[in-house]
Amino acid sequence: MNVLVTGGAGYIGSVLVGFLLDKGIDVTVVDNLMYGQKSLLHYFADPGLTFVRGDVRDERLMKELVPGKDFILPLAAIVGAPACDRAPGSSTSINIYSIKLIDRLRGVGQAVIFPTTNSGYGTTKGETFCTEDTELAPISLYGRNKVEAERVLLDSGNAITLRLATVFGLSPRMRLDLLVNDFTYRALKDGYLVIFEKHFKRNYLHILDAAGCFVYCIEHFDGMKDEPYNVGLNDANLSKEELALKIKEQLPGLYIHFAEVGSDPDKRNYTVSNAKINGKGFYAVHSLDEGIKQLIQGFGMIDRGDMYNC
Repeated sequence: MNVLVTGGAGYIGSVLVGFLLDKGIDVTVVDNLMYGQKSLLHYFADPGLTFVRGDVRDERLMKELVPGKDFILPLAAIVGAPACDRAPGSSTSINIYSIKLIDRLRGVGQAVIFPTTNSGYGTTKGETFCTEDTELAPISLYGRNKVEAERVLLDSGNAITLRLATVFGLSPRMRLDLLVNDFTYRALKDGYLVIFEKHFKRNYLHILDAAGCFVYCIEHFDGMKDEPYNVGLNDANLSKEELALKIKEQLPGLYIHFAEVGSDPDKRNYTVSNAKINGKGFYAVHSLDEGIKQLIQGFGMIDRGDMYNC
């Protein structure tokens, strides 16, 4: 089997590539290394890995890379609302145009597994579970871009889209701008957290489960194709307050201040049902407690530096 992973040196990609290689899959990665990452170096001993430094918007390059691949996993993106707002033109061209380009270039039988985001559900009261049939109402440019790209692929067919919960955990291309990673890092390094709108909820997903879900979809593609799936931990639809208190369980000296005045620019507030993908046999199994423990240990090696997308 031959798989093309765009953005394969990114936060999820640099974990996912290892999962694919361990399955004996030949992997071609294209990435522009915009963050200067060197996250794939430990995989080059595997002859199944091919790396191409390039831009996924380069039509000539993609015409060379797309044909002949059994699966295309388009991870390349400007990820997160702040990063997209900082460079809206580039974000839209990468997050939408590159997907349309792949969709146009792929041939009959070439399958796509695309990670979108359950932030497309926008702002609800967090009192009812969002399912794949819930109306999408993204409140950010990032969310709107991902929703449009998902529509393009599902309309074309032979695709699976994964509406990933907020991912957390350690990666060779680490990110500290994801909520669990950020809260845990600040709790460990600063000893305190200031939290606005503590009741806002969202779902969470360990990076090992995110990578594992792609592999599961490859192995069960025919029974899952042409559908979107929420992917997250069933017991981790948590408010920001509940998340902070979970971190405090492992860092008892943490001081938490819940601010009554002020607001968080990220207004997402929803709970998510993962029943549909559970019905296909996939369950996220790596817990939030497990991930927080790993983050605390891993942060002994990390300074803030360039670990933020924005």
